[in-house]
Amino acid sequence: MSEISIRRASHEDIPEWLRMRRALWSTSPIEDLRWAMDETLSDPKQAVFFAVREDGSPCGFVETGMRSYGEGCETSPVGYIEGWYVDDDVRNQGIGKRLVQTAEDWARSLGMVEMASDTWLDNEGSIAAHVRMGYFEVERLVHFVKKL
Repeated sequence: MSEISIRRASHEDIPEWLRMRRALWSTSPIEDLRWAMDETLSDPKQAVFFAVREDGSPCGFVETGMRSYGEGCETSPVGYIEGWYVDDDVRNQGIGKRLVQTAEDWARSLGMVEMASDTWLDNEGSIAAHVRMGYFEVERLVHFVKKL
């Protein structure tokens, strides 16, 4: 396995970040995925970290932010994992865990004492990964919509 480093994302990383966001949220329109990426990188209440191969190419990311509320949390604000992705060819090597630990360190550096996250009910891989890293399920939610 080649050495993977973790670093903060920059504006120059937007094309690769967008590539990975498209892989993570494949049913979302590209316009929605591209929206607010520049602002996210400039917002002190948000951070994006990249996992990078030895050749400099990104192979994963975590988007983290500060929220006033997280389900099951007792404090405010809380750190929140907004998005988390690792390329298929480097999965199961601890890269995702390192990305989340970096996000947790970022939140801790801003004085937060809790970190929250979410995933889809059927995303068993993500649920299992969260549990392996010490996260625990606090509630399940079903959303509804009706056209008027």
